[in-house]
Amino acid sequence: MLTRRMLCVAAFLFYLLPLNSFAQFAHTQQKQIVDGSGKPFLIRGTNLGNWFMPEGYMWDFDGGPQSAREIEGLVTELLGPDKATDFWHQYRQDYITRQDVHLLHEAGFNTIRIPIHYKFFETDNSEGFAPLDRVIQWSREEGLYVIVDMHAAPGGQTGANIDDSYGYPWLYDSPREQAHLVAVWQRIARHYKDNSTVLGYDLLNEPIPHYPSLAPLNAKLEPVYKKLTTAIRQVDTHHILFLGGAQWDSNFSVFHQPFDNNTAYTFHKYWSKTDVSVIQQYLDFRDRYNVPIWMGESGENTDEWITQFVDLLNKNDIGWTFWPYKKMSKTSAVVTITPPEGWDKIVAFAKLPRGTGQVEERLKARPDQDTINRAFAGLLENIKLKNCHVDPGYLKALGMKPVSVN
Repeated sequence: MLTRRMLCVAAFLFYLLPLNSFAQFAHTQQKQIVDGSGKPFLIRGTNLGNWFMPEGYMWDFDGGPQSAREIEGLVTELLGPDKATDFWHQYRQDYITRQDVHLLHEAGFNTIRIPIHYKFFETDNSEGFAPLDRVIQWSREEGLYVIVDMHAAPGGQTGANIDDSYGYPWLYDSPREQAHLVAVWQRIARHYKDNSTVLGYDLLNEPIPHYPSLAPLNAKLEPVYKKLTTAIRQVDTHHILFLGGAQWDSNFSVFHQPFDNNTAYTFHKYWSKTDVSVIQQYLDFRDRYNVPIWMGESGENTDEWITQFVDLLNKNDIGWTFWPYKKMSKTSAVVTITPPEGWDKIVAFAKLPRGTGQVEERLKARPDQDTINRAFAGLLENIKLKNCHVDPGYLKALGMKPVSVN
């Protein structure tokens, strides 16, 4: 009798395992995201821009190289292929560390959105998994969630500098690149399918710019999302899928009836007014389809504007992750990097016309190698949190607590 009772209890517990396992993961519940215990969870986060995905303006390269490949080309030109490889490895080691994640927790953030480049996740042991794993583990220890954001997709989802593509968003018309993206997302989902610190996957960052000639691509966006969703759900049924609208994550008219029961929709909003009119279409969408919405990027503005926009989002129960966590020179970030000695010479050289037809003129203007080496060594020092400074006005604008790097 006792044995049979024990077997019945064991069978009952086994039956509950899938439910209990799912309950450990944040998920959507009607208009809300709820945490692993089922409590409503409102995202309060920042973006780790410029880490996997360097952008020229965050290196003070305005008027010069902007995309990752352009910046990498400049670094290789100045340091040579061997030292450039070492530089980027150290850069990805030191740009985001345990101390950075701790600072975000101390300031009151609860989520980190991490923009990634597909090229770092081409195999199961690709270079990108180790640093991403580290940040996710540190986030777990600090009680933060992580959103993995596909900032650069194969073929390009924008054709602009931010997706590191070749000037046109070929993803929507290329079956090969869509299959490539499916394989990358399946690989990432398989790797993190049992990790409850990962809040979800932002499938495509800012797809399809607002340029009129690209408007015909709008109808092709949701079918790509459906294809990615089907592929990810084959290996991962736990994590939230975040879908961004067309025209830089702003246009929700491209969406129809939701097709997955653990999906939220994300919009980005920069340099707009701060009244309800700028978010009304997203509020209406939330009400129409009974799904969560999330503001994935905003910022690059004054502290006063950010204060007003955060207040608008908070009053309408919209979670947010502002852009960015760390960048050079400007105070419109959580922390600011000081340009190293000699960086002005690197910037001046970076802005010169590029291409093999410009080699002779570039060589005449090239800084001496000692200056170059010192500048890049200084950059690797200055990106470390201990050598950065916190921007208290920016944190206050977000409603976060004051913190120190010490």
